Amino acid sequence: MIKHMKYFKNKFILTTCLFFIYILFLDDIDIFTIINQNSKLSHFELEKSEVSKKLARTKLTLKKLKYTSELENYAREEKLFKRDNEEIFVISYE
Repeated sequence: MIKHMKYFKNKFILTTCLFFIYILFLDDIDIFTIINQNSKLSHFELEKSEVSKKLARTKLTLKKLKYTSELENYAREEKLFKRDNEEIFVISYE
């Protein structure tokens, strides 16, 4: 215990320790804020990848919809459109 006390009598070591305590815990950008911001960043990166996948699927669908045959298939399968003389039965499993 007495060995450790002699280090704290040195004003440079004491100042350095206080500086690191201030930087790690008391500053506006402390260690907890940095960890929180990193977790938000990883969440936003995952969200960005999901949105880019959806965008790629939408672009592919738009390319397909340039053709009238694909347009009719899309309307019937995805939007459940029907012709006047047809009936559609939707079966869903729960």
